[in-house]
Amino acid sequence: MKNLLSAKDAKKREGKPKNTFWLLKNFFAPLRVLRGQMILTFLACLALSAQARDELHLYNWNNYISDATVARFEATCRCKVVQDYYSDNEEMLAKLAAGATGHDLIVPTGDAVESLIKSGQLRPLEKTKLPHLKNVDPAYLDTAFDPGNRYSVPYAYTITLIGYNVGKMRELKLPTDTWAVIFEPGYLKKLKGRVTVLDSQRELMAAALKYLGYSANDTDEAHWRRARDLIIRAKPYWAAFNASSYIKELTVGNIWLAHGYSNDMFQAQQDARLAGRPFTIAYATPKEGAVLALDSMVLHQSGPRPDLAHRFIDFMLEGKNSAELTNLIGSGNPNRDALQYIEPAIAANQAVFPPPAVQRRLEMLKDLDRNQRRVLSRMWTEIKVH
Repeated sequence: MKNLLSAKDAKKREGKPKNTFWLLKNFFAPLRVLRGQMILTFLACLALSAQARDELHLYNWNNYISDATVARFEATCRCKVVQDYYSDNEEMLAKLAAGATGHDLIVPTGDAVESLIKSGQLRPLEKTKLPHLKNVDPAYLDTAFDPGNRYSVPYAYTITLIGYNVGKMRELKLPTDTWAVIFEPGYLKKLKGRVTVLDSQRELMAAALKYLGYSANDTDEAHWRRARDLIIRAKPYWAAFNASSYIKELTVGNIWLAHGYSNDMFQAQQDARLAGRPFTIAYATPKEGAVLALDSMVLHQSGPRPDLAHRFIDFMLEGKNSAELTNLIGSGNPNRDALQYIEPAIAANQAVFPPPAVQRRLEMLKDLDRNQRRVLSRMWTEIKVH
């Protein structure tokens, strides 16, 4: 073999004889460093695995589950529920489209469920793991947005309606059973600066369409333009587009009329009463009809713990657990076994549990195709900048 050492190097090496121990020590030193790094990496992987094993990641609406329910599930599964929140379906869909991942369970409304199914983002359910699915009222199963409930399980529902300050509306002699009070300047001039509407293009357009005599799911562009113009005409009288703080605004008396969700109106009513306000909050479904939003539990493909997600779904299908949500926030409940545990005053509230005559005037929103979304987004921009 050719000697690769220079004479000088060879001489230096000859001047420093090395024993076997020295050679072995220096040979294995890099391996010890590598071994240490491997151990640290292994421990980090174990920590991540333990974290995944112990956590259910829930992406839900604000204030849409009680702390007591979460604590009871955590005790049952010996895990931790980590929650992220959204205030509108469009917000949730946009975040997922932008790359948000890691959510085991999401609670979207029907049209958003349909969108998530179409985009292949949901994991099919394993119904053998859901023995309490039998508790759901069949009226809320096999929906148009998920035939056969391959991906979704009903959680709760709300009705998009109007909430109001009873004393102020009586004083001003204004009706509380029609969308006209939201859209007609003749009424709004008495309420200027005291009205809020949802900051949601689908919900606000649906209310305008219903008032004009169309379906909430009408996609005729001429009808959409009429609804847009109706909204633009009413906009100067509104205080804000508001999807989050209108509960507080109603509760403290800053707002006298709000377009919003029935469970939010229930909360405002309770908060005003508990705070001893000198007025009462009430809410009603407009006679022209309204949107019924059925929120369902679905499993996202990116979630690392579908087994925990199934356990949570079945846990929430138990009557007592499901009723706890209704008793807390006044949401409608599709669970038949829950009815026996719901407070009588809530069960008798027709804005929470509508009678058949009102149910016939309610519609669930359907998903829009790409072109329809683009047209609606353009109109929404026109509404906002006008």
